[in-house]
Amino acid sequence: MKLTLDDQKSIQAKESMKMEDYFFNIHDLSRGIQRELTEGVSTRIFPGEQAMLSVVSIEPNARGTIHSHPEEQWGFLLEGDGFRIQDGVEHPVKAGDFWQTPGGVDHGFIGGPKGAKILDIFSPPREEYRQSGKGYSSAN
Repeated sequence: MKLTLDDQKSIQAKESMKMEDYFFNIHDLSRGIQRELTEGVSTRIFPGEQAMLSVVSIEPNARGTIHSHPEEQWGFLLEGDGFRIQDGVEHPVKAGDFWQTPGGVDHGFIGGPKGAKILDIFSPPREEYRQSGKGYSSAN
């Protein structure tokens, strides 16, 4: 079987990584890919081959833009509280709550008075999030 150029690059990248390159800490997000989603909402992205983690920081009372994407998304509210908007409905959420968002469903978040920190998991990974940038998609 002949490997494509992309397969060869992927193998080379894996071979150059050390085991510690696969371990991270929620209190030190400096190794994540930085992305400013909208005013008051930023994230650090940790991409993998089949899934992607995003640690989203939401300032007090900040509003995320309503958007959708084809990838499935799971969210886990690590800190704070607010409202998860999903398919036009506002759901009050607090630390410890988590949710599933199927691909193609409109969604967003409104931070509570103390702000919020969310761990999002995407599968498959969102390709536009593999590099730093602004906005919720490559079109922003």
